[in-house]
Amino acid sequence: MNNPSAGVMPELHISRRSVLASGAASVALTAMSADANAQFPAPAPTAAASPPMMNVAFSVNGKPAELALDTRTTLLDALREHLKLTGTKKGCDHGQCGACTVIVNGQRINSCLSLAVQHQGDSITTIEGIGTPEKLHPMQAAFIKHDGYQCGYCTPGQVCSAVAVLEEIRRGVPSHAQADITARAAFSAAEVRERMSGNICRCGAYSNIVDAMTEVQEASA
Repeated sequence: MNNPSAGVMPELHISRRSVLASGAASVALTAMSADANAQFPAPAPTAAASPPMMNVAFSVNGKPAELALDTRTTLLDALREHLKLTGTKKGCDHGQCGACTVIVNGQRINSCLSLAVQHQGDSITTIEGIGTPEKLHPMQAAFIKHDGYQCGYCTPGQVCSAVAVLEEIRRGVPSHAQADITARAAFSAAEVRERMSGNICRCGAYSNIVDAMTEVQEASA
């Protein structure tokens, strides 16, 4: 048997008395909330604490530098933002691209992964200390000759790394490209590619970079 009321919404019976009652309750709740806020006010915002600072002194491109830095400042930011040596580039800021490579005490590092305060007394060389437009380092000249720079963004890190790589090979520092890591490292394209693998070039100038490094190596042999 069909139900004639099926699917029909029931009527809502709202009286004037219920509307007034609900309005009075809302006013009362608002008043209670305001009274509670007056008795228990929110704490006043406090001024942000000053970051911990530390003095650090090191040598950059043969010149002494002393800075008062937030202890969280990376070596990359100290060089770029505080010493205005903007040749060193900020790429990934995660140590994956090599654009920020500098040479510290003769060894190449990713400056974005190192805190400036770790380098008290260290000797740091950036691309500005490798060579200048007026007096190019042989590696810089070779990069230009072999078109190893292309867009140029990664080039400062590539050049710093390339200079350090040739020195690593001269010192006999082993690499994963060697079958016998106890043997003295020898210069080869495989050695160069392995050692430079941490420096990324989006332009794909890798073969040109190998050619540039090979020319510098042969000239100094």
